[in-house]
Amino acid sequence: MKNNIHPNYKTVTVTCTTCGATFETGSVLDEIRVDTCSNCHPFFTGKQAFTQADGRVDKFNKRYGLDKK
Repeated sequence: MKNNIHPNYKTVTVTCTTCGATFETGSVLDEIRVDTCSNCHPFFTGKQAFTQADGRVDKFNKRYGLDKK
């Protein structure tokens, strides 16, 4: 590796702007701010609704006769 051409990789704090949670990671940036983190994102908290996808599955099953009643 050549000297003095690589950025300085350091430990930085990531801050969520939605819930205020912080955690540490490695980066070449001085600080990282994210809009949504795993503490407040609906997918990770279990509050996400899959109603639209569920309707698509039912429609597909009805169209192709895959309903087993």
